[in-house]
Amino acid sequence: MAAAAAAAAAAVGGPQPPQAEMPASGLALDKAATAAHLKAALSRPDNRAGAEELQALLERVLSAERPLAAAADGEEAAAAGGGGGPGAAEEEALEWCKCLLAGGGGYDEFCAAVRAYDPAALCGLVWTANFVAYRCRTCGISPCMSLCAECFHQGDHTGHDFNMFRSQAGGACDCGDSNVMRESGFCKRHQIKSSSNIPCVPKDLLMMSEFVLPRFIFCLIQYLREGYNEPAADVPSEKDLNKVLQLLEPQISFLEDLTKMGGAMRSVLTQVLTNQQSYKDLTSGLGENAYARKSHEKYLIALKSSGLTYPEDKLVYGIQEPSAGTSTLAVQGFAGATGTLGQLDSSDEEDQDGSQGLGKRKRVKLSSNTKDQSIMDVLKHKSFLEELLFWTIKYEFPQKMVTFLLNMLPDQEYKVAFTKTFVQHYAFIMKTLKKSHESDTMSNRIVHISVQLFSNEELARQVTEECQLLDIMVTVLLYMMESCLIKSELQDEENSLHVVVNCGEALLKNNTYWPLVSDFINILSHQSVAKRFLEDHGLLVTWMNFVSFFQGMNLNKRELNEHVEFESQTYYAAFAAELEACAQPMWGLLSHCKIRETQEYTRNVVRYCLEALQDWFDAINFVDEPAPNQVTFHLPLHRYYAMFLSKAVKCQELDLDSVLPDQEMLMKLMIHPLQIQASLAEIHSNMWVRNGLQIKGQAMTYVQSHFCNSMIDPDIYLLQVCASRLDPDYFISSVFERFKVVDLLTMASQHQNTVLDAEHERSMLEGALTFLVILLSLRLHLGMSDDEILRAEMVAQLCMNDRTHSSLLDLIPENPNPKSGIVPGSYSFESVLSAVADFKAPVFEPGGSMQQGMYTPKAEVWDHEFDPVMVILRTVYRRDVQSAMDRYTAFLKQSGKFPGNPWPPYKKRTPLHPSYKGLMRLLHCKTLHIVLFTLLYKILMDHQNLSEHVLCMVLYLIELGLENSAEEESDEEASVGGPERCHDSWFPGSNLVLNMRHFINYVRVRVPETAPEVKRDSPASTSSDSLGSLQNSGTAQVFSLVAERRKKFQEIINRSSSEANQVVRPKTSNKWSAPGSAPQLTTAILEIKESILSLLIKLHHKLSGKQNSYYPPWLDDIEILIQPEIPKYSHGDGITAVERILLKAALQSRMNKRIIEEICRKVTPPVPPKKITAAEKKTLDKEERRQKARERQQKLLAEFASRQKSFMETAMDVDSPESDIPMEITTAEPQVSEAVYDCVICGQSGPSSEDRPTGLVVLLQASSVLGQCRDNIEPKKLPITEEEQIYPWDTCAAVHDVRLSLLQRYFKDSSCLLAVSIGWEGGVYVQTCGHTLHIDCHKSYMESLRNDQVLQGFSVDKGEFTCPLCRQFANSVLPCYPGSNVENNLWQRPSNKSIQDLIKEVEELQGRPGAFPSETNLSKEMESVMKDIKNTTQKKYRDYSKTPGSPDNDFLFMYSVARTNLELELIHRGGNLCSGGASTAGKRSCLNQLFHVLALHMRLYSIDSEYNPWRKLTQLLEEMNSQLGNEEQQSEVPILYHDVTSLLLIQILMMPQPLRKDHFTCIVKVLFTLLYTQGLVALSVKCSEEDRSAWKHTGALKKNTCDAEKSYEVLLSFVIRELSKGKLYHEEGTQECATISPVAWSPESTEKYLQDFCLPFLRITSLLQHHLFGEDLPSCQEEEEFSVLSSCLGLLPTFYQTEHPFISASCLDWPVPAFDIISQWCFEINSFTERHAEQGKALLLQESRWKLPHLLQLPENYNTIFQYYHRKTCSVCTKVPKDPAVCLVCGTFVCLKGLCCKQQSYCECVLHSQNCGAGTGIFLLINASVIIIIRGHRFCLWGSVYLDAHGEEDRDLRRGKPLYICKERYKVLEQQWISHTFDHINKRWGPHYNGL
Repeated sequence: MAAAAAAAAAAVGGPQPPQAEMPASGLALDKAATAAHLKAALSRPDNRAGAEELQALLERVLSAERPLAAAADGEEAAAAGGGGGPGAAEEEALEWCKCLLAGGGGYDEFCAAVRAYDPAALCGLVWTANFVAYRCRTCGISPCMSLCAECFHQGDHTGHDFNMFRSQAGGACDCGDSNVMRESGFCKRHQIKSSSNIPCVPKDLLMMSEFVLPRFIFCLIQYLREGYNEPAADVPSEKDLNKVLQLLEPQISFLEDLTKMGGAMRSVLTQVLTNQQSYKDLTSGLGENAYARKSHEKYLIALKSSGLTYPEDKLVYGIQEPSAGTSTLAVQGFAGATGTLGQLDSSDEEDQDGSQGLGKRKRVKLSSNTKDQSIMDVLKHKSFLEELLFWTIKYEFPQKMVTFLLNMLPDQEYKVAFTKTFVQHYAFIMKTLKKSHESDTMSNRIVHISVQLFSNEELARQVTEECQLLDIMVTVLLYMMESCLIKSELQDEENSLHVVVNCGEALLKNNTYWPLVSDFINILSHQSVAKRFLEDHGLLVTWMNFVSFFQGMNLNKRELNEHVEFESQTYYAAFAAELEACAQPMWGLLSHCKIRETQEYTRNVVRYCLEALQDWFDAINFVDEPAPNQVTFHLPLHRYYAMFLSKAVKCQELDLDSVLPDQEMLMKLMIHPLQIQASLAEIHSNMWVRNGLQIKGQAMTYVQSHFCNSMIDPDIYLLQVCASRLDPDYFISSVFERFKVVDLLTMASQHQNTVLDAEHERSMLEGALTFLVILLSLRLHLGMSDDEILRAEMVAQLCMNDRTHSSLLDLIPENPNPKSGIVPGSYSFESVLSAVADFKAPVFEPGGSMQQGMYTPKAEVWDHEFDPVMVILRTVYRRDVQSAMDRYTAFLKQSGKFPGNPWPPYKKRTPLHPSYKGLMRLLHCKTLHIVLFTLLYKILMDHQNLSEHVLCMVLYLIELGLENSAEEESDEEASVGGPERCHDSWFPGSNLVLNMRHFINYVRVRVPETAPEVKRDSPASTSSDSLGSLQNSGTAQVFSLVAERRKKFQEIINRSSSEANQVVRPKTSNKWSAPGSAPQLTTAILEIKESILSLLIKLHHKLSGKQNSYYPPWLDDIEILIQPEIPKYSHGDGITAVERILLKAALQSRMNKRIIEEICRKVTPPVPPKKITAAEKKTLDKEERRQKARERQQKLLAEFASRQKSFMETAMDVDSPESDIPMEITTAEPQVSEAVYDCVICGQSGPSSEDRPTGLVVLLQASSVLGQCRDNIEPKKLPITEEEQIYPWDTCAAVHDVRLSLLQRYFKDSSCLLAVSIGWEGGVYVQTCGHTLHIDCHKSYMESLRNDQVLQGFSVDKGEFTCPLCRQFANSVLPCYPGSNVENNLWQRPSNKSIQDLIKEVEELQGRPGAFPSETNLSKEMESVMKDIKNTTQKKYRDYSKTPGSPDNDFLFMYSVARTNLELELIHRGGNLCSGGASTAGKRSCLNQLFHVLALHMRLYSIDSEYNPWRKLTQLLEEMNSQLGNEEQQSEVPILYHDVTSLLLIQILMMPQPLRKDHFTCIVKVLFTLLYTQGLVALSVKCSEEDRSAWKHTGALKKNTCDAEKSYEVLLSFVIRELSKGKLYHEEGTQECATISPVAWSPESTEKYLQDFCLPFLRITSLLQHHLFGEDLPSCQEEEEFSVLSSCLGLLPTFYQTEHPFISASCLDWPVPAFDIISQWCFEINSFTERHAEQGKALLLQESRWKLPHLLQLPENYNTIFQYYHRKTCSVCTKVPKDPAVCLVCGTFVCLKGLCCKQQSYCECVLHSQNCGAGTGIFLLINASVIIIIRGHRFCLWGSVYLDAHGEEDRDLRRGKPLYICKERYKVLEQQWISHTFDHINKRWGPHYNGL
């Protein structure tokens, strides 16, 4: 022990100055011993000495002076070699710390020991951005709740509403925290409250930690102080800060590791971080240590430069004062401050100092207030935690520090302390954020922290009470926005005192305020906090001040002359700011005002809101007229007011009138929202077109689903409230004046509009009427329940278009505050959806484009609930309204309810809430009636600028009026009227029902002198007395809406009409004085003599085009009046609407009924014929011309369509095989001498000739589909655990590879290359669309494509193009061989030569060397296409020879191309030929032409006649024994090892083309004998010894019968006898028995085996015959396929009877005696098996039955794939890839775009697509659930095969809902892969530049 003490003393180094270091060996002498000694010393009761010793040691080890000194002196020193020093010293220090903490033991054991005492029942796992986490709404209390994947899967969330998401800012797992989530959702680990049974932590375990950690943390703080240099004004110092942080990485990581040791260690850390005493002792900077002093100075400088003061003796708003006394004082100080806040804005306004530049700009000078100052500028740090947070902010929230601070949160004590500290630094955070260059990253990190603190209601309440959280937040937000205010130009540009935020500033443009607002919204979601806010008047005043900064921002001024040069995009910022900073907090507050008890809160908000509005009106100098040509879409104060009113009436039962202001204020309130509605109409009428597209963008955003319920809905509601309380005449006239259509509302046929161009009049009138209809029929805030609103919204969206579930969720405006509790996808959403819509499952369209699962409205919804008003309100694009009407029309046609073009249906409304009954007075005011009357008249008289839409809206308003008519109040009406009301002469009363029948005889109008009316009425206008007499009999005076409105306004304001008249007159007169150029207005009197009812009836006649078309229905059927709801009137056009209105009018009063009958009795005079003016004539001509042009176009289109149709029939026809395309060389027409081809470029037809050859448009592609066939029925699954692996050795490609290399080991190379086929992998597949073109035409076509600079999806340089006719993708042209049909016929005549003669002929023909034809164009093309074919696949798939470049390679490659194409066609037909017929593949096949090209090239290589297998097949060789001698020299491959199909292709391609049919049959017959023998040999090897001897015996008995050569038993026994001579059957060890099938071979099973063995060959041969000779394939049952094909091939003798069971051997036709040739073949085998029995046997067992290729089988649930692969590490670089992908063909895991796995500039996916699919790759992107296809140098996104419960894809997993496999889609994908049609079906291809 003494030794250890000595060592310690030595290590401490006594009082030596730190510079004189001990030798390193002394230091490292024994850290463990020192630590143990100190621990023992400290454990004694009197431990002062030990403590001092330890302090001294720590002082030495953890001195911050050394390591960073180099860095602090400037970068040169660091670069000069200080680099290595710091790192080493720091590691040393960390080592010491670890040893000291462990107190002499091992550090790892210490960690384990501490972990054992972890009582934490919380998970608290902290994650950073991009982490995959889960959110369960069913279990969450706070909407921010999130779980890590592990806790989520360990808990039970079946049936819950959860989703997976990628974290954007980072977060922490809430499992175990019952404040944030319900306990039922906790996972298994955190369910148990384990604190009870965890033993107490032994004192000595963590004793050292308590001593060491304060020094360690202080050291860290010193580093941070040291490393921070105030950045220069302009240079961002990010890199310096990052450097410091990199150096500190190990220290912070060490702290982070400590937090992960569990609860025990965390509580020690909490003690250290919050202990004020130790902080004071260490950091006061008063000691004698110069270094510490310097450090303290740096800290003070940093504080000062941050604009903060360090209060020494002033009383400070301090949160954690150590002594109780000061604490209370601080709080009192606060209370005082809060008191002053109330008078804040009033005092500020008076002493606004005009001389200050700033003072003028800032309306609210908060800076003068003492309390806010303290919030903004004072910081005092009293503990390590506080200073650590300070530096964390200073360094802009480094990720590591954030993670450390958050990892501590499971400690409750720490959580409270940290939250308070965070709040204390809130203002400082805002300042740093504003200055930051990386504000995005920083915002995310801030929210990462704050969301953990403020989501917890208990904690939020505590901080609100103790630290004035709300005051701080509101003040900080206000200060933040103050920095970017500008003067508002709304209304009165010069004198406006209002300031608004400038949306162009970075603060708004980049959403920098987002974290602060998000925190504010978060804390307002807690009821206790929100209530404090709503009760605090001072806060509300400040908040309204804040909101008013946004009132009127982003003002638009209409450009009248030039188009605006630069379209500003600031409107995004403005809309986002209003939504996030104003609307969302508003919704948060509203969610707490749901019950009667909260009335007081509403009154408060409304009161301060009105005050703020009044201030605003004063500031902008607003009286009664809005400034022209200006609009702002941002009126948050209006909207606050509106929404709180709505809530008050709907939920709190407040009396509306008690919260409404006086009439004058209401008039002001309505002006700006009304201005927005009028501007919307102007924007849609293209009146703002010179302001650019952005103004349209604003109009759309205003009504868009995320904004509408915070923007347009409150605006319309506010207008409804104003309308219900103001004088209706005043309101109506205001509307028409705002919409600038007053001048249009005259009876005269011509008028002048001083404020509107003629071309805009119509759409503005439509806009005004539509607005009135919406205003009067919308009930969103006037009495609908939440469920009704949801239903109406959903119906409106579904009527526009069918919608997917997710787009519906997105389009339906939910309450935007996420905490409101109305969660999308909630129960009500689903139940309403199922009530109104039917689900259409995802389907495929023939083009291959994939549909999502859609919801479509039910029939009864169209019938009863389709509401055009709601649709108009909610459409962003005008075309959606049309779309809804089209769908409605289609529904009516389909259901037979109405055949024509219907009008929008009239829908009954939900009853009004009693508070808003006044709204209906609008319908019963004379002004509106005059307007309706005038418009009906104008429509009837065909005045210009009126449309059906206008009529529709007029009728809608009339009908609304009838539906909502007041009781008969005619008596009192009459008494009121006085002479001064200028339009009393129009209508007697204000009730629409009465006014409808009132006849109006004469109307006086002001018209231009040129108008037709002037001439007509001249006599009347001269006699003044006659006028006077007419006056009372119903002539109206000029009715001016404007004058009317002004008068009303004055009346309301002055309440006395006498002054009003004087004020109004001059204004009206100047309004009416027309500009000088226009003709003067004169007064004319029109004779009208109509009432609204008579106009309606005449309209009916006009619409129906028949005289007297209207006949009152009740005259026939009196019932109608009793039960008026008649379905026949609910859908229809204008005629139906008029009938419906007349019926309703008749129902309302008997008088109306009588008058209608009367009018109908009078024969109506014909409508006066329309005088056509020149201008109108012009438009009519235009119309006519347009009509003609349209007809011409229709005609052309029809012609084109019919052409296209006929082309489709010839080229693409799938169903009618009988129509032959000329391209097929057919037997049908002997009289045609040559095949004729059409060139699709020049359009000429003709044969293909040597000089001008024609070619087929083909696509050559390398394919490895064949190689993926397996012999196993069990499907391969995608691996989803580590155990599952996919091994490729059972694939067809692998088996063929093994076979070839086996042969190459033992036999002569050239012979091996003739014995097999290649092309299972990387074979070339040729497909065509069937169109032909001249090769020279094609060349010029390619030239034109090359010069065409349009970006195509293909590369012309690689020879790619699209077929000029059908646009199918292609990359080569296959020349057609000039051949004549007649000659073909001759070749096909059967000849009667014997088989022996034919064999000789075949041999001779093969022997003739094929000289390449002379250099013609055709032969050149043949050569070039052969080159193309070779270049299509990679070299490794062509060269299999041991001697590179040997001609055998080419030979093998060429016949293998033929093999590949035949095999693939077989697969496309389903693997067999049972279906027969010319399938689609046959129809568009190019095999015939391909054969010509291949044969031409193959005949250049003659096989030495010695080695030609043909001889071995057809001749007995004498010198059998001679071969045994030369054992050393590699021999030829025995004929029984040859692949028969390959032999067939070699034989046929070696013959001169075209081939004769009997030669073909002869070759097939000969090869069949070989094939059959191979089958017998394989069978004999497969069966057991006993079976063999039995067969040998039975066969021998029959050997001498007549058809012994055609009996399989005889042949089998002979084979067995022959092969027994060799060693093939010997050497059968016991292990062999396993492969032998235990089943005894019956004759049936033997026959079946042989047939199955021969079938693949027969299928390929039949296909070949079909293509060469154009013979159709017969269809058959599967069991008879063999016999049908063999007879089709001519193997079966014609006289063969089919009664007794079919025997395959009967097809044999031996060219030489069977037994001799068989024994000759067997001899070769025996001589090989002498040496290599094993291999000999393996080569005989060929697998002939390959199953069809399939993609991997995928699991049902996508999550299974995702969880396994998204964390799986890459095998190359062992990192988790950013974009993992998996190959669906072979299951390989690859990195998409991963640079780690790049090889020679090829990224991994591209490389894999070449190796696995010869250039075609199908990859599932794990993180996106999408499939990507790589085809050569292009790629495309294919779509997803995983859909959610609503049949939708979830690309990029944005919604994170569970996904399930869609089997149909996967089948389509597999089909496209097998049929090689990716290029044709998928349209969006792009180059990948090897970067995937």
